[in-house]
Amino acid sequence: MDPVATIVWIVSFVLVTVTVTGLSRRVGWSAPVVLVAVGAGASFIPGVPNVQLQPEIVLFGLLPPLLFAASIQTSFVDVRARRDSILLLSVGLVVFTVVVVGVATWLVVPALTLAAAFAFGAVVAPTDTVAVTAIAGRLHLPRRLVTVLEGESLLNDATALVALNATIAAIVSVVNPWAIAGDFVLAVVVGVAVGLGIGYLLAIIRKQLRSPVLDTSLGLVTPYLAFIPAQFLHGSGILAVVVAGLYLGYRSPTIQTAEARIAETINWRTIQFLLENAVFLFIGLELSGILRGAFSSGITVGQTVVISIVVLLALFAARFIWMVLTTAIYRYGPQRLRDRGWTWPTAIAVSFAGIRGVVTLAAVFLLPDGTPHREFLQFLAFVVVVATLLEGLALPWIIRRLRLPPPDFAQEAGEMQRLLAEAQTAGLDHLQTRVTGTEDHRVIERLRINAVFLSDALENPSPNEDEDVPVEYLHLRRSMITAEREAVLAARSEGRYQDLAVRSVLAFLDAEEAALKSSGPRKPLL
Repeated sequence: MDPVATIVWIVSFVLVTVTVTGLSRRVGWSAPVVLVAVGAGASFIPGVPNVQLQPEIVLFGLLPPLLFAASIQTSFVDVRARRDSILLLSVGLVVFTVVVVGVATWLVVPALTLAAAFAFGAVVAPTDTVAVTAIAGRLHLPRRLVTVLEGESLLNDATALVALNATIAAIVSVVNPWAIAGDFVLAVVVGVAVGLGIGYLLAIIRKQLRSPVLDTSLGLVTPYLAFIPAQFLHGSGILAVVVAGLYLGYRSPTIQTAEARIAETINWRTIQFLLENAVFLFIGLELSGILRGAFSSGITVGQTVVISIVVLLALFAARFIWMVLTTAIYRYGPQRLRDRGWTWPTAIAVSFAGIRGVVTLAAVFLLPDGTPHREFLQFLAFVVVVATLLEGLALPWIIRRLRLPPPDFAQEAGEMQRLLAEAQTAGLDHLQTRVTGTEDHRVIERLRINAVFLSDALENPSPNEDEDVPVEYLHLRRSMITAEREAVLAARSEGRYQDLAVRSVLAFLDAEEAALKSSGPRKPLL
């Protein structure tokens, strides 16, 4: 394609993505579903390029930044607290799904080998981070449930891809089960080690950077700095990205400036928005090509309908059965698990939140050329993605019927206020240690009266005020904010507040510190 035409298509693609997503949110529709529908319709329009997602581009190019953007915004404290539930879903449920869906697919698809059927099971096993996060945020689910769903979708990609690699090896050769288990352990250990190592190293480097531009530039390549060495060492690059993101997100209040944290948040939200929504549009644009491949497989329309129904039922049944078993463990298992308070309504909600997306559609194209009915399996993967996206539309109705308790916003606001008051007290105590008696009394009085908001001394100075007054205010207030932030981090370490309150107060302090710096003497960006 001509370079100019390519640029035109890219610009048009972004405009369509932004417009469709914005309109969908405005009318309350599911943006992923609408984008898939728009892309599917456009795929049959003459002149629209024939789009085919290259699996390497998705898995190695798009997935690392998407997972990193999600992981740095995910609470490490909450994930650690719910690690048993997340592991049961991200590892146990994936393996169970591979077996159940694999056997069902092997039974109904003619001439399909068991290894290829298990490979397809690995393809459809992982849930989609983007869709799950969007739905969880829109439905106001209990915070604990949101943490479990987000943690599952972040980590199950690694399990599914390791299983896919093992089954692909079984398609082309004979494999040893012990070798598969060894590969899985190696992938996990190396992935976690590389993620922690890269996170720790970058934390040291970023702590020395005072420029938001330099810090942001380093942050943009962080997903690949974790992904590439992990893959090179035969580990899970995806797991390395997630671990590095969780670690750096947790450490950000102590290693970055306020401006850098604000810039990073905005930048990654923008990148995440464009990539995640563009991917769903890409999925729709692939429909015409996928249909052509499915029609050439020799499987009739009637068989296709039956096979699709069986696969979807197996997929849902695997998740539902696993949630029943998991809930039974929590309800009747050891006391430590019973204390978690995992309920049957929670299990039903999780059962209906198994939405598939870009990883499924990219992974199915990794199947080797010699795989029986390869093109038909690609079509089945597309059916699974669309069907589970439509299933997500029923979640609001299901959640209302289950009557799950929504977050207590009044309690959360009260927590934030108490934590902010605690931080302000620490700031005022710190101010007492900094006062020498030579400061202008108006500066000290303003700092004491208003420990949070910027004093009007910067906006409405008296004509007789000396220039050192606002400088004194800026200097002392910055010092107070540092003490307040340390108090918040100490409260986080002690576990006395929910992570939502901690993040909100830290963001509040960052915003004020950034405003103070912008009101002070100007410095070069680099």
